[in-house]
Amino acid sequence: MSTPGPPEDHGLRMVPLRGLRYVPEEVGSLAAVTSPPYDVVVRPDGLLHLESADPHNIVRLILPQADTAPARHRQAAETLRDWLARGILAPDAEPALYLYEQSRDGLLQRGIIGALALSSREEGVVLPHEDVMPHVVEDRAALMRATAANLEPLLLTYRSGPGPSGTTDTIDRTAARPPLLSTTTEDGFHHRLWSITDPAEVAAVTTDLSHHQALIADGHHRWATYLRLKEEHTGAPSPWDYGLVLLVDTARYPLQVRAIHRLLHRLPVSEALAAVGDSFRIRRLDTPLPEALASLAEAASRGNAFLLAGDGAYHLLDRPDPGLLSRTVRGDRPEAWRTLDAAVLHETLLAHVWHVPDAPEDIAYIHDTEAAVEQAERHNATGVLMHPVREEVVRDLARQGVTMPRKSTSFGPKPATGLVLRSLDVN
Repeated sequence: MSTPGPPEDHGLRMVPLRGLRYVPEEVGSLAAVTSPPYDVVVRPDGLLHLESADPHNIVRLILPQADTAPARHRQAAETLRDWLARGILAPDAEPALYLYEQSRDGLLQRGIIGALALSSREEGVVLPHEDVMPHVVEDRAALMRATAANLEPLLLTYRSGPGPSGTTDTIDRTAARPPLLSTTTEDGFHHRLWSITDPAEVAAVTTDLSHHQALIADGHHRWATYLRLKEEHTGAPSPWDYGLVLLVDTARYPLQVRAIHRLLHRLPVSEALAAVGDSFRIRRLDTPLPEALASLAEAASRGNAFLLAGDGAYHLLDRPDPGLLSRTVRGDRPEAWRTLDAAVLHETLLAHVWHVPDAPEDIAYIHDTEAAVEQAERHNATGVLMHPVREEVVRDLARQGVTMPRKSTSFGPKPATGLVLRSLDVN
């Protein structure tokens, strides 16, 4: 079941693109038109905040608002055409790879944005580590069809070897030059972008990357969407054979791995606790959230642990009944998968204890911890707060060809959406 690495010189194939970018003179500020990735925006409050930040905020393309899905997608396409016609967005004059930098409070991340040749999972070039939800893929595919654009880059990681390489040398030289743009978003991250157009530098990067495989850190649904749309355009080579990505070398710039929490819409905390009974140890924590999370981390260091929220307190679940786990967690996966918190949550708690379907009307996936607690308390729901998985566990499972339960991890910092877009109509 393991996934082999790519053959020599048949790894990542990155090509330059004419990036579609905001024209600074036509918008209030570059920071005001950016957004987090579409699935990180906490709706509706976060969406309304972004929409009001600037009339041209990118959220109007990635999360258009209308009564029906077809109307939303038409609206996004019409908005994109209008912004192009009015010069709000414009393609760069020549194809380029882009160096993208994020920094805040001593954290520095740099990576290369470009158009990556799409490949199947069996080829072992791009490794997914999470399952996807079909309805999300269908929605993203419909939006990409309507706009004929990749509106936000996926975040992919790879690991360079010791010593310099074509990519690391090019990144270091490029970062010493004046950037194309520089802006600071309200989350405190400082963003800078450079274009790499020199043929020798482009060749140095693309040749180096051809020896590597990548792990999808963020964007599994968009990657699955890219592959679906590529299949729809089989035949002659086309722009649909590529997708917009940001590639980060985690040997030089380690990512942070955070958990993605669950909001169980139809399950009050009291009912969740009653159903658990004595199958887990349950401890009520009347402490502030940071202290409750510290207790979760301590418990998670010894085994599976979850923090329930929604009734004004926190309830720590740990020490699951081993017999229950052996009966409910599927046995055809490696031990590292069977002991994942996300696997135990979905296989044991959701499926067998709480009988909660993994459907959007029953479960929401929320990246922000405070937002998960606030929404659980507001709606008399159960927030399940998770502890993050280590990156090496994720990468090891991906190399074995094993996917984790959907929304198991959140790698970051994530690229700001709106700094570089890719139009499939622009060569």
